[in-house]
Amino acid sequence: MDLFFSPFACSMASRISFYEAGADNDVIFHQVNVQTKQLIADASDYRTINASGQVPALRLADGTILTENFSILTFLADAYPAAGIGPTTAPEKYKLAQWLSFVSTELHKQVFTPLLSTVSNDGAKAFARQSAAERFTRLNRHLHNRNYLLEHFSVADAYLVVVLNWAQFVDIDLRLFATVNDYLTRLNARPSVARALAEEMELMAAENARQQTAE
Repeated sequence: MDLFFSPFACSMASRISFYEAGADNDVIFHQVNVQTKQLIADASDYRTINASGQVPALRLADGTILTENFSILTFLADAYPAAGIGPTTAPEKYKLAQWLSFVSTELHKQVFTPLLSTVSNDGAKAFARQSAAERFTRLNRHLHNRNYLLEHFSVADAYLVVVLNWAQFVDIDLRLFATVNDYLTRLNARPSVARALAEEMELMAAENARQQTAE
């Protein structure tokens, strides 16, 4: 399989999931410049793989290309049942879909996308910050006396930990939500997460250096 990613983007959830499943040898990683829509390796047009130019995209062995975190993470959970990164029976499978949807729509798109965007206006950013408090309060309540979103670590946790790590870039103080903050600290130390964070931090630093050199 081929995973198309950008450092510290939501595509890191798939990297974490591959590592958690012990499936390192099943995937080749291809870095994408999401500004130019080109692959870093050869400057080819990434939009021939994913027309939106966004990450992640996952190319399967038969050539099928999956896009969108919800789809890719659900696929990985099903592809590695022995790893336990996703439930295999109802109703837990539907709870996984519930939390993937929450992270994708309520946090990623509604809170962090406006705050991370260089083109969203002050009104959009203010609304996102207002929305953040309610959503983190809800998440804080759910995680009380729980280690993970479900009974065990899942692809939904892989997605959530990536999104929560963006808080440091938009001046959201997760210490105001003690349970969420403790969850993030604990999961950042998990081997699969720590490995992905270290690798993508290094790649992000290298990409920033390349851009500065080009200016």
